[in-house]
Amino acid sequence: MPRAIRIHRYGGPEVLQWEEVEARCPGPREVLVRQTAVGVNFIDVYHRTGLYRLPQLPAILGREAAGVVVAVGAGVPDVRVGQRVAYVLAAGAYAEEQVVAADRLVVLPEDVSDRQAAAVMLKGLTAHYLLRRTYRVKPGDTILFHAAAGGVGLLACQWAKRLGATVIGTVGSEEKAELARSHGCDHPIVYTKENFVERTREITGGRGVAVAYDSVGRDTLAGSLDCIAPLGLLVSFGQSSGPPPPLPLHVLADKGSLYVTRPTLATYIARREDLLAGAQELFEAVRSGAVRVEIGQLHPLAEAARAHEALEARRTVGSTVLLP
Repeated sequence: MPRAIRIHRYGGPEVLQWEEVEARCPGPREVLVRQTAVGVNFIDVYHRTGLYRLPQLPAILGREAAGVVVAVGAGVPDVRVGQRVAYVLAAGAYAEEQVVAADRLVVLPEDVSDRQAAAVMLKGLTAHYLLRRTYRVKPGDTILFHAAAGGVGLLACQWAKRLGATVIGTVGSEEKAELARSHGCDHPIVYTKENFVERTREITGGRGVAVAYDSVGRDTLAGSLDCIAPLGLLVSFGQSSGPPPPLPLHVLADKGSLYVTRPTLATYIARREDLLAGAQELFEAVRSGAVRVEIGQLHPLAEAARAHEALEARRTVGSTVLLP
């Protein structure tokens, strides 16, 4: 029988159990994937703790992976056995095998590895919609990106720099500052040593940034608003430090007629054509070298708890990948 990481209750990393699960066959419009690399994301922590409640328990965690197609259900015209594929936002990725809806799969180019794909599908497609759709970054823009040395941050810094932007990013240490700088961040700010609002205003000559991308939430969102130029945009796309406090709408007027949005990847790739278009642009960026995938941590799938402990302690750099 295949094995998976499953939780029977919400809690800390200790609730992650490595156990046998029932083997499944693909139904109509489904595909069975033998997984070779599984991505780890902060949303997995939210699911494990119960911050984002799962439909039922026990449940297998994880939202992205790559592998090889081993069986195809009826009514699947464009995926065949033996193809290397990847997916994102399909629940149950922390497993040796996974049945996935065929319309959620993308076929991998030969020069994109399984580990790269598992590391980049969720984070890379997130960076794609943030930079190319939520706010279309253009030459001459100055942007602020929190957690610049994280999985999404390293990808976004590189991509934004290639698009012609000046990139300001917050990080937690000098080591992470150097990593962010080597991935396109022009001005890394170590938030434990500097006030990121004052430093951002200094860098921009008091003008502020066109857009601030905030995945930290409670600890940074109020400050992010103070970094934005009039008519600028706050993109709140995560809450690694906890949910931000309520935001009175008059604050947006007081700070310069600002805009705010709370986007999700699920909305941006709900249509298959958007998923395929985003993946194609992402893979082209990876293949051309415009975006370098940084896999900072590799763990056996059975040791997923270690990966969660490091992620929550902010001891990770780049992406974390689990190997079945």
